[in-house]
Amino acid sequence: MDTAEIERIIESAIPDTEATVTTRSGMPDDDHYEAIVISPAFVDRSLVDQHKLVYDALGDHMTRDIHALDLTTRTPDEH
Repeated sequence: MDTAEIERIIESAIPDTEATVTTRSGMPDDDHYEAIVISPAFVDRSLVDQHKLVYDALGDHMTRDIHALDLTTRTPDEH
């Protein structure tokens, strides 16, 4: 799965969100990803709930296309 596609999926599912996704190895065919997701939707939510929002946005891709996701979530103020 292309990193730009993962970013697009997250950003389209969570309003006013900025997602930056890379592969851990830097290789385009790697299915281990790192993501930094910044969103006002995370304000006043626990870290678990923030991550759940992102995982819910990715849906079935988490079981089909993404083997591992190292996820960092932040509010705009934390960024």
